[in-house]
Amino acid sequence: MLRFDVSAVDGGARRARVTLDHGSVETPAFMPVGTAGTVKAARWSDVETAGAEIVLANTYHLMLRPGGELIRSLGGLHRFVGWQRPILTDSGGFQVMSLAANRKLSEEGVLFRSHLDGSPHLLTPEKAAQLQLGDFGVDVAMALDECTPYPATRDQAARSMELTHRWAHRGRAAFLAVRGDSGRGAQFGIVQGGMFPDLRRQSAEAVAAESFEGVACGGVSVGEPKEEMRAIVEATGPLLPADRPRYLMGVGHPLDILHAVANGFDLFDCVLPTRAARHGLAYTSEGTVVIKQARYRSDSAPLDPSCACPTCRTASRAYLRHLFTLGEPTAATLLTVHNLTAVLDLMRGIREALAARRYAAFAADAVRRLDFGKDTR
Repeated sequence: MLRFDVSAVDGGARRARVTLDHGSVETPAFMPVGTAGTVKAARWSDVETAGAEIVLANTYHLMLRPGGELIRSLGGLHRFVGWQRPILTDSGGFQVMSLAANRKLSEEGVLFRSHLDGSPHLLTPEKAAQLQLGDFGVDVAMALDECTPYPATRDQAARSMELTHRWAHRGRAAFLAVRGDSGRGAQFGIVQGGMFPDLRRQSAEAVAAESFEGVACGGVSVGEPKEEMRAIVEATGPLLPADRPRYLMGVGHPLDILHAVANGFDLFDCVLPTRAARHGLAYTSEGTVVIKQARYRSDSAPLDPSCACPTCRTASRAYLRHLFTLGEPTAATLLTVHNLTAVLDLMRGIREALAARRYAAFAADAVRRLDFGKDTR
């Protein structure tokens, strides 16, 4: 089961190691998103070379295709996809929220129609636990929640939060039943409450009272203004148990990561780096490069002279622009490798700064240098 060891504290931030069934993860850590069992445009060797120690996959997508039974019959998700380091699976709550026109919430769970073929499916807290631990065999399973949309009134946010708490209690019991005496896996509960600090406090207390191995903050980065998101991060982070990993779901803009680390969060995920790469936006240590711009047509420099990733060692900006304007799939791969490396290098720098107790200075310098474009999640 999960082990969490804090090695350094600097203000509200901390450095730690999370030990899981398939290895350990140094935190603060960013999890590349492999929604359907693959990080888009990248091979697992690319993801590992970039520095990832854990990746995220999604229960909603995997239950629809290829299905839990098939994955279980082929030895679990690690063996099926070929990634042997830790995997965390989202419960599907965020995806279900986005299917508002094709879903029906009840105390039992959520009845929805597949975006693939319109077939009906019922996802319950119990089924989410069975899929993630029993079928997929992942290292970290997320309890099923109702991801509160934005905007929401206080009453709407409160009802959503209370349903999440009831589901969390059932989901935890189901997870422990699936685990049995095996000691496998870990499960995180999810704090909701919308943009209301008092509800976030209630939710943090309720989720902490369960025996979850970690606690996540959900319902952020769902369309709210940046200042509201950061206010909730500041209000929620210090409320979460200090002896468990804290996961800020769906947040991956580097400047938001820097802010969240200062408020005690340890784990992050987002599609932003890989999605940006597929659209020709490259992260560098001094800002962004939009590779399709004409000014790079004859630029022989690497994307980032400070970067040691395979892309920067072998490809010029001119060549990358050439590939991108041709629509060559290789362009997306090369830019994805670079962007993942850029974010994971930032996380490494954060950990080193925390070990040296100089996080505030490191973050201030990073904020001055980095402008990684609009968060498109």
